[in-house]
Amino acid sequence: MASFLNFYRKLLNLPLSLLVKSRAIPADPINELSLNLLQPILYVLPYTSQTDLLIIQKNCLALNLPDPLQPNEINGQSLPRYVFLDEGRRFFKSKGAKSETESLFYRYLDLHHNDENLDVQLVPASVLWGRSPGKEKTPSLRFLGGFQRLIAILWFGRDNFVRFSQAVGLRSIFTQDGADEKIAQKLARIAKIHFARQRYSAMGPRLPDREVMFNKLLNSAVIQTAIQEEATNKKISEEKARKEAEKILNEIAADVRHESLRMADRVLSWLWNKLYQGINVQNGDRVRKLALEGHEIVYVPCHRSHMDYLLLSYILYHQGLVPPHIAAGINLNFFPAGPIFRSWGAFFIRRTFKGNRLYSTIFREYLAELFYRGYSVEYFIEGGRSRTGRLLEPKTGMMSMTLQALQRGLARPISIVPVYIGYEHVLEVDTYAKELRGAEKEKENAGLVLRVIKKLRNLGQGYVNFGEPIQLNNYLNQHYPEWKTPSEDGRPTWLNSAVDDVAKEVMLNINKAAAVNAKNLVGTALLASRQRALTRELLIEQLNSYLELLKAVPYSKDITIPTESAEELLEHVLTLPRAGVRTEKDNFGEMMILDRESAVLMTYYRNNIQHLFVLPSLVASVILHHEAVSKDLILKTVHQIYPFLQAELFLHFKNEEIRTQVETILAEFARQKLIKFESEVYQINRPRIRTLQLHAANVREILQRYYISLNILLEQPEISRAELEKESRLIAQRLSVLHGINSPEFFDKALFSTFSTSLKNEGYFDQEGKAIENKVRQTEDILRSLISLEVQLTIQGASTEKAETTENPTA
Repeated sequence: MASFLNFYRKLLNLPLSLLVKSRAIPADPINELSLNLLQPILYVLPYTSQTDLLIIQKNCLALNLPDPLQPNEINGQSLPRYVFLDEGRRFFKSKGAKSETESLFYRYLDLHHNDENLDVQLVPASVLWGRSPGKEKTPSLRFLGGFQRLIAILWFGRDNFVRFSQAVGLRSIFTQDGADEKIAQKLARIAKIHFARQRYSAMGPRLPDREVMFNKLLNSAVIQTAIQEEATNKKISEEKARKEAEKILNEIAADVRHESLRMADRVLSWLWNKLYQGINVQNGDRVRKLALEGHEIVYVPCHRSHMDYLLLSYILYHQGLVPPHIAAGINLNFFPAGPIFRSWGAFFIRRTFKGNRLYSTIFREYLAELFYRGYSVEYFIEGGRSRTGRLLEPKTGMMSMTLQALQRGLARPISIVPVYIGYEHVLEVDTYAKELRGAEKEKENAGLVLRVIKKLRNLGQGYVNFGEPIQLNNYLNQHYPEWKTPSEDGRPTWLNSAVDDVAKEVMLNINKAAAVNAKNLVGTALLASRQRALTRELLIEQLNSYLELLKAVPYSKDITIPTESAEELLEHVLTLPRAGVRTEKDNFGEMMILDRESAVLMTYYRNNIQHLFVLPSLVASVILHHEAVSKDLILKTVHQIYPFLQAELFLHFKNEEIRTQVETILAEFARQKLIKFESEVYQINRPRIRTLQLHAANVREILQRYYISLNILLEQPEISRAELEKESRLIAQRLSVLHGINSPEFFDKALFSTFSTSLKNEGYFDQEGKAIENKVRQTEDILRSLISLEVQLTIQGASTEKAETTENPTA
C-alpha cells in the first residue's frame, strides 16, 4: 500500500508542478507564527487529499519547514508528521473526524507523559482552491471526481493559497487536561471549527443578488418613510419618489463579480511588479486573527493616492482575506473606471449629503446592510487624498454610520483596522503641489487616467502597515457603557462624542504604524538644510543619527524602520527616477543637492514621517537656541507647545508620558554626543552642532506658523478666528517668499484652522471670543526664543502693518 501511495504521489507531482502555482500565507511562517523548529511539528489538514498534501509539502520545503512526508522521531517512536482531519463527503454522508486521526492525537499527547521538555506543535495547514463565495456553489476538490478534479486544477491552479495557522502547543493542553481519548476528540472538533472559520474568512459570505437586496432595502420602514417625505416635500408622487430612490441605490451599490476580482489580481500583480521594487506588508497577522475570530472588519486607511484602493484590496487578497467593499468618491464613477471599480467592490458616495435626506437615509441603510450581511468594508476617514503628505482632519460621517449600525444590533462584533499606506513615489504628487499653490483640482476622467499611465515606471517601494485594531464593542463598553440603551429621539446623546473619540483613535493608530523608508528619511535630512544641500559624509551621518534615534526612542512598537545602512539608503534614493537628489563634486568632496522644484515635492514624503521626529526636534531646538538649558525649562517649553503639535500631527503621547519621552530623547542625544550634560544643564556639543541643527530644523516651520498667529493675536486681541486664520495665511505666504520656505503646506489654511481650534480648546480665548493676552504672551515668549531674529522681524512687521491697515483702512 505504501509503495503504491508513493508511486501515486510521484505521478501526481508532474501535473501539479506544471499547473499549480501556490502562495503561502503567511510568507514567513517560522517567524510570524513563532514556530520552534527544535520541537516536533504535526501538520493538520482539513480532509484527505494527496493533492493538497503534495502542495503543502512543496511550500514547507520552500519555507524551510519540516517535510510533512518525513516522520517525527520522538523518544524512539516514529509517528507521521501529517494527519487528515476527516475523509470528506462520501455518498452524501459526511464523516466526522477519522478514528485514526483521534488515535494519532492521543499518541502524541501521551508522549508528553515521559518527556517534560517535549512540546509538539499542531500546525493547521490547508489549501484554498478558488476564492469565490459564489451566488452558486463554488467548485471544491473535496467533492469532485477524477476528471472534475483535473478541470478544477486547471481553473484554480493559479488562484491557489496555502494557509498555515497559529500553532497549538500540546504541552499546555497536556498540562491542563491530561491525555485521554476525549481530549483527542476535542482537539479534532476544535480543528474542524478552525478550518470552517478560515474558509469563511478567505471567501466571505455569498455575494448578494442586487435586485433582491434593492427590494429589501426599498421596502424597509426607514426608507419607505424617507420616500414618503421626499414625495411630500417635493410635491411629487410616491411612485416618482421611489424611482428616485431606486436611482440613488443603483448609483451607490457595488456589484461584486468574483471573475472580475480574479482578473484584477492578475492585472495588479503585473502592475505592482512593473511599478514597485517591492510591497512591504507588516502586521497582516492582526487582520487574519480578527477574521478567524469572526469579527466584522472595517479597514480605515490613510489616503495618499488613487493607488490606495487597488493596493489594499490586492494585499488583503494575498493575505488570504476577502477584499472589502470600498467607499469611493463619486468622482471615480466615470466610464470605464466606474463599472470596473464597482465590480471590484466599490460603492460610490457623494461628497456631501447636506439637504438630501433621501440620499443620506438610503446610503446609511445600504452600509448597515453590508454590515448585516457580514461584508468587510473600507473607507477613507480623511474624506479625500492628502495633498501635504500629513494626515488630514477626519471626516466622521462614515464612522457615525458604523457606530449606528453596531447599535442596531449585529451578529458579529465590529473591529476598526487603521492602515498606514506609504510610497516612495506618489503618482499625483506633482498635481498636489500645484493645487496647494492655487491651481484648481482637475476632475477625474479617462484622459487623466491615460496621462497617469504614461508615468508608470519604477516607483521604488510601497508600504502597507496594519495598525492596532479598535474593537468597537469593547471600546464602547469601556468608554460609553450606555451605548446599548436605545434612545427615545433616535439619536443617542453619546454618539457624537464617541464618533469623535474613535475617529481620533484611528488617526493616532495610523500614525503609530508609520513606515520609515529611504526617500522620506533622505528628504527629511536634506530639507532640514536651508540650502537643501549636504556633503555626502554629513548626510550619511545625519541618516545614521535618525536611525539610531528611531531605534533608541521608538515612537511606537508598530513603526517600521529600514534595516539597510545609511549608505545603502542613500544609494537607493539616487537610483529612483525623479527623486530630485543630484550629486556634485568639488575639490573638497561630493555634495548631495535637492533642487528647488524637487524640494517642494520632497516635502510630501518628509511629511509622511514628520510626526516621528517632531518631539526630538523640539528638544533639539530648545537646546540649540538657549545653548545651555535646564531640564525643567526644556520640559516647560515642551509641555506648553505639545498640545498644538499633538492636534496637528496626531501624536499619541499623553501628557503624563511627555516627561519620560523627553528624558529618553535627552539621553539618546547625549549618547550620540550631540549635547553634553554638565552642572545640571544640557549644553551644545560644538563638534556635533551641525547634526543638532538638522534635528532642530524639522520643527522650525511649524513654530514659525504658530508664532505668526500668536503675534497677530497680541496686535488684535478681538480679531475673529476666521480673520485670524486668513491673516495668518497671508503673512505665511509673504514669509515663504522672503525666506525661501519650500513647503507648500506652510500656508495651508487647514493647518491654521487646526491651530486656532487648538487655541480655543486650550483656553486662549475668553467666552466672548477675545484673546486672553497674558496666556497668549506667555506662549509667544517661548516661541520667540526658538525663532531666528530675522524671521521674527518679518512676522512682526507684517502683523503691525496688517493691524494698522485694519484700524485705518483709508491710510
